Amino acid sequence: MQKRQDTPKGPSQRQQRVAELVRHALADVLGRGDLQDPVLNAHVVTIPEVRMSPDLKLATAFVMPLGGKDERPVIEALDRNKKALRQEVARRVDLKYAPELRFRRDESFDEAARIDALLRSEKVRRDLEQDAASDETEQG
Repeated sequence: MQKRQDTPKGPSQRQQRVAELVRHALADVLGRGDLQDPVLNAHVVTIPEVRMSPDLKLATAFVMPLGGKDERPVIEALDRNKKALRQEVARRVDLKYAPELRFRRDESFDEAARIDALLRSEKVRRDLEQDAASDETEQG
């Protein structure tokens, strides 16, 4: 009998590989302007990450319009064009089933800005200066 592991597992290598193929296919379709949608044609949309479900039937694409403006209209436009995007992904990525697409706002940019602001804060700067001073006294 196989022992069950209690440690949470991340996505499998296959999920990651398929997610990257889907990301490239979506980026290619959006970059070429193949869709006849005025909102999507007026924005450059980045897709930093796609996550696949374990059965590869659901792809969640994290998207952000360049400059971070008009996020909601862009995601609504992507949702409106889900069927055409799914057909294009199916044509470009050889899978048994074309994955259902979901579009979510990419929050990694916000998280990076928050961490950057923390690193530039006065408290962190003071701690770094104290560490540098204690290093100099230990060496000297």
